[in-house]
Amino acid sequence: MCAFVRAAIALVRPYGTRVLVNDRLDVALASGADGVHLRVNSLPVAEVRRCVAADFLVAASTHSLAEAQAAERAGADFIVCGPVYETPSKRAYGAPLGIPAFAEVCRTVNVPVFALGGIKLDNFRTTLANGAAGIAAIGLFTQPDKIVATVRALLTA
Repeated sequence: MCAFVRAAIALVRPYGTRVLVNDRLDVALASGADGVHLRVNSLPVAEVRRCVAADFLVAASTHSLAEAQAAERAGADFIVCGPVYETPSKRAYGAPLGIPAFAEVCRTVNVPVFALGGIKLDNFRTTLANGAAGIAAIGLFTQPDKIVATVRALLTA
């Protein structure tokens, strides 16, 4: 896994892009990644924050306003919040928040909030208009033959 992360870093660093590893602090540190993304049931944000350099990014997944506030208090640099919309991959985390609850999270916390869950080309703008600093998506990027067009659509929106 470290070799994969190092290869990703080598590809994107020339463009100023940072790489975070999902849920594996050990791999992030060993590979020289820029940070880690922690799930709700991962290592606690506060524990990770105490073990890493100040410039190491710590992101936290959240599924409610209370979780978002707790992640912020614990030292998360940003949060990923959702699911905003219905999506099969996030059903285990409960019903979708919907835009009103997502917007409340964005208004309430003082760290960037990325929208996750059911993000598509026809709805991502709504999350941005309601305070999202960006989006995180799985389904949006699952069709290899459409990735270039998808990224272009996102960047020109």
